[in-house]
Amino acid sequence: MDRFVIEGPTPLNGEIAVSGAKNAVLPLMAAALLTRGRSMIDNVPDLQDVRFFATILEGLGARVEFDRNFMVIDTVGVDRAEAPYDLVRKMRASIYVLGPLLASFGSARVSLPGGCAWGPRPVNLHLEGMAALGAQIELDGGYINASTEGRLQGGRFRFEPSSVGGTCNVLMAAVLASGETELENCAVEPEVTQLVEALVASGAQIEGVGTTSLKIQGVDKLEPVSHRVIADRIEAGTIMAGVAMAGGEVRLTGVNPGHLRPVTIVLQEMGCEISEEEFCLTIKASGRPEPVEVVTRPYPGFPTDMQAQIMAACTVAGGTSHMTETIYTDRFTHVAELQRLGADIRVDGARATIKGVDHLSGAQVMATDLRASAALVLAGVAAEGTTTVNRVYHIDRGYERIETRLAGLGARIRREES
Repeated sequence: MDRFVIEGPTPLNGEIAVSGAKNAVLPLMAAALLTRGRSMIDNVPDLQDVRFFATILEGLGARVEFDRNFMVIDTVGVDRAEAPYDLVRKMRASIYVLGPLLASFGSARVSLPGGCAWGPRPVNLHLEGMAALGAQIELDGGYINASTEGRLQGGRFRFEPSSVGGTCNVLMAAVLASGETELENCAVEPEVTQLVEALVASGAQIEGVGTTSLKIQGVDKLEPVSHRVIADRIEAGTIMAGVAMAGGEVRLTGVNPGHLRPVTIVLQEMGCEISEEEFCLTIKASGRPEPVEVVTRPYPGFPTDMQAQIMAACTVAGGTSHMTETIYTDRFTHVAELQRLGADIRVDGARATIKGVDHLSGAQVMATDLRASAALVLAGVAAEGTTTVNRVYHIDRGYERIETRLAGLGARIRREES
């Protein structure tokens, strides 16, 4: 099991091209199941989650070619509508195959997914949305059994609360349903909007792109997907949080600054200088960050996937910060590990109070989930002495070669086999 060994503190300086977004490419890969032919996806990040999902598609009969961030998914041979436990147990996003399989085959048997090591993410919205389209849903022995007589039928469904995964999954089912479907309180994260745009380009009839209300007129068939994945706003935000914490100046290329606005607002409040160009953003920081008040919200609010990284930066701020998590319960597992580095953090329910300290000190820490891993790596870059981050397989799920990319910005970090 690999670990990162980090010698700090070091500022981050230089230029980095941001990778494609994990949370955007996975639903695009699932959308290929709605078609028959060769779907082509560019700017695909080489991540464990992406390779796991490719294995799921291959288990359904697809052929997947992946080289140099370009992926081809050939679905001509897809002849199965069952995704068994052995394939889907490693990641929650495996639920994305449910909608496309149900729409394409009229039935689907998908194991309840596994994945992140923290907090419940129920799939009830996925299932209730499918039921609103006429599907019969049963849970049996850890499996979701979904079926319909003939085609799915257009219907009306409102997501309560808004759900990225639920919106993507029900949308993919609705594009091949008979008649009109209205979806309300849809998620509007950039990754959802990209899926909508890709489906429209493949022949889907969808109104309301980029809004919380989507109206879908079902079609008989779609053309194979052909799309370029947007930049990963969470990877970009993670690097920016590292600059805020450790100091330095970094230019990030290939990004849409608009997608990062909720994060840049907070970083500017922390004292960072940020300049934006078309598909480019530069962040500069020196001295201790300023304390901030942050509440996670669905997009366009502050993303829950950046909570841990900004909390890490707050640990060395010149004052007391507060972080309130409203999206998921039990997403403060990184707090105990940051405390091992000398952070002063108190948690009361969904609210964390972070009193900035003069500096963190290197120590042995344990990664507990994807974003917690990123926070610990940033803390190690800023801490004095040696920090060892264990169980980094978590971070490999969502960051492409993060140690190599941070080293290119001046961090002293290396991967070791433990």
